[in-house]
Amino acid sequence: MNLSPTVGAEITKTRPCVIISSNEIGILPLKVIAPITDYKPRYDSVPWMVELPPDGLSNLSKRSVVDLFQLRSVSQMRLIRNIGKVADVEFQKILDAIKIVFGIY
Repeated sequence: MNLSPTVGAEITKTRPCVIISSNEIGILPLKVIAPITDYKPRYDSVPWMVELPPDGLSNLSKRSVVDLFQLRSVSQMRLIRNIGKVADVEFQKILDAIKIVFGIY
């Protein structure tokens, strides 16, 4: 399977992401990430889009969403810098959205 370059609706370019994977698992230098994109009102009805507010914890400058349908494993070398954190409430919503994506109820 050729994963590069991106094709169709796959998210591209440098963008903020949420690291989903735990630091305690795996021996490979990989992280499971979900990209963050600009908020659009139509995402309110999309169960795999989790809103992140612009605040001092996330350090996001505008209303955004995490796209859990675009989960991906990436090399740690792709990570540029840490810009913030996700609040526990939002991270629980992220985990719930992952369950929806994978059909885990």
